[in-house]
Amino acid sequence: METLHAVRAGGITKCFGEVVALDGVDLDVTQGQIHGLVGPNGAGKTTLLGLLLGLAVADSGRLEILGTRVGRAFAAPDGVAGFVDGPGLYPSLTARQNLAALAALRGHDARTAGIDDVLGEVGLTDVADDRTRGFSLGMRQRLGLAAALLTRPRLLVLDEPSNGLDPAGKRHVHGVLNRLAAEGTSVVLSSHRMDDLEALCSEVTILATGRVVFTGPLSKLAAESRELEYRVRTSDPEAARRLAADTAGVRIGDDSAAVRQDSDVFVVRALTPALDELVAGLVRSGIAVRELAPVVSPLEAAFLALTDQEAGR
Repeated sequence: METLHAVRAGGITKCFGEVVALDGVDLDVTQGQIHGLVGPNGAGKTTLLGLLLGLAVADSGRLEILGTRVGRAFAAPDGVAGFVDGPGLYPSLTARQNLAALAALRGHDARTAGIDDVLGEVGLTDVADDRTRGFSLGMRQRLGLAAALLTRPRLLVLDEPSNGLDPAGKRHVHGVLNRLAAEGTSVVLSSHRMDDLEALCSEVTILATGRVVFTGPLSKLAAESRELEYRVRTSDPEAARRLAADTAGVRIGDDSAAVRQDSDVFVVRALTPALDELVAGLVRSGIAVRELAPVVSPLEAAFLALTDQEAGR
């Protein structure tokens, strides 16, 4: 069965004067997939999102969105919605009035545009008639998501959608995005919050200085990672520590913060195959493994390594 793509980009290049923002970027986003964009500031993420939203055009390369070849016009195909650098709102208008104004600009009748529905989806029903000048950052982000949902997009493009959200708000937005993806909507989101990307995304693309340095599922990123540090908590910490020291490819780590939080915890540094051997050895020895988690996730480790490389240039 042929895979359907919401986005297919090949060799995309975009320059601003002498600054190369995107340098031969390839990007494939499968229909119904939540795809994350990661990279240091200045990596080209915002520029790429702008191309998907029709806010800019590529200097060269091929871009197809929802099966339509994107040309030189500043316009995104029908079915695309989202925001870059935060949603634009009228501060003197209420949340409902902002959405009504947006619906009117698109030629829709506010009475039938589904405004109340999208406000309910993002959890803003209780403040629908409050002026947005008093909204927190997280509330503005949720209203921006509601505005994007007005068109019932097939491709949703979001820049830092969890910015300013409290835990309850973040859970709510995650639920909305997961439901949209389950219903077939494709989502491309950029974020510096690695926990959000790991919770939401089936695949990620890492950019650095306008180039793709990794693209694929998170499991592939973990497999390609250098050694990572893992928190280990067992029923017998001393015996487990001795076994770890005797396991080839495993080194006892030195994350004092992780150890201070729980005296039963110790830290090991290993590649995935060596970690698997340690776990198997613990089980064979009758030592219960109560926690095994990376101190820094593979995605965050890749980001930090990338940032270190850029800083060292």
